[in-house]
Amino acid sequence: MHSLHLKPGEHRRISKGHLWSFSNELQSVPKDIAAGETVRLLSSDGVLVGTGFYNPNSLISFRLLSRSGELPDKAFFRKKIDEARKLRTKIYPEEETNAWRLVHGESDGLPGLVIDRFGKALVIQSYAAGMDLHLPVISEIMQELFNPEAIVIRNESLLRDLEGIPRYKDIILGDPESAMQVIHDAGIQYQADLYEGHKTGFFLDQRENRRMIRKLAKGSTVLDIFTSDGGFGLNALHGGAAHVTMSDISATALERAAANAALNNFSNCDTLEGDAFEVLQQLGREGRKFDLVILDPPSFTKSRKNLPAALKAYRKLNKLGLQLVNEGGFLATASCSRHASEEDFIRAVQQAAQPLKKHLRQIYRSSQPADHPVLLSMPETHYLKFACFYVTND
Repeated sequence: MHSLHLKPGEHRRISKGHLWSFSNELQSVPKDIAAGETVRLLSSDGVLVGTGFYNPNSLISFRLLSRSGELPDKAFFRKKIDEARKLRTKIYPEEETNAWRLVHGESDGLPGLVIDRFGKALVIQSYAAGMDLHLPVISEIMQELFNPEAIVIRNESLLRDLEGIPRYKDIILGDPESAMQVIHDAGIQYQADLYEGHKTGFFLDQRENRRMIRKLAKGSTVLDIFTSDGGFGLNALHGGAAHVTMSDISATALERAAANAALNNFSNCDTLEGDAFEVLQQLGREGRKFDLVILDPPSFTKSRKNLPAALKAYRKLNKLGLQLVNEGGFLATASCSRHASEEDFIRAVQQAAQPLKKHLRQIYRSSQPADHPVLLSMPETHYLKFACFYVTND
């Protein structure tokens, strides 16, 4: 096993609990280390920092796996995954839901790995070259622990480009039919397409925030922008909404949303296809108003250098959304951009309200749910921001 040395003083962040070391923090590196190879990381004076994956192609050169020097063999992965499984089954009893994030990367001590459980199927994502090399053994462990009908690989993230590894997706166990799973969460059923759906097939990270929407939706007209499979819209209907319009740029996503509405016997809803900004502008020109507007966009930036443009997009989006909120109505808005802090995001919403002379009272603020835990020593693991505002005119 190769050993890498940090430059003097560069051990401090990782010794405080962080799991990454960057390329500019390392001393000279041997030329014969392959991407994803397991290495030992040492401080400048030769003290073991830990073992982990090295990638010469990535700015994140080292991802820590073990501070004691453990190797990533089958026993190592099984221990980590089983620990993560026990946490989820404690938090989410089967009668409440049969879908949760099993492994949330660094937060579960498995940097670059995401595993989602949907009913009798599992979806695996890898963001790191080192994890890619171990996907066969990880899949073997999944079969032993869960005996699933299907295992789907969804390695399509742009983050893989930064690691120098190709993007692809595959069904390595089961078939397309078994990759379609009916899941339930807090009284609502969804048919999740684990091979063709967004990300891993369904957005689990808004589960708690969707329940808040139920409280605001009773008797209301609701607009759900970026609806995807209808997660927020269906929860509004479950809460007694008078009518829900679900909008997305993807026609297939809207087909899934409509199918999910039918699956739950909800009929007081419709769908609207189109780019979110264009849809909001058109509804504004038509003079449409809603009692509750929900904005749940994808990340507007994957890097810190693009943060100003992302915050400008959040201001524009929320301004367009606020124009459609009735007096005394509500705006529910989210950001999953890791590089935008909660303070940045809330400020963008406030700046959107000012030219409209809208008075916003924050009634709810939240983040990601318990199956997406935050590692306190790694701010990067905290990415989701969500807030609800009571909207009145000044």
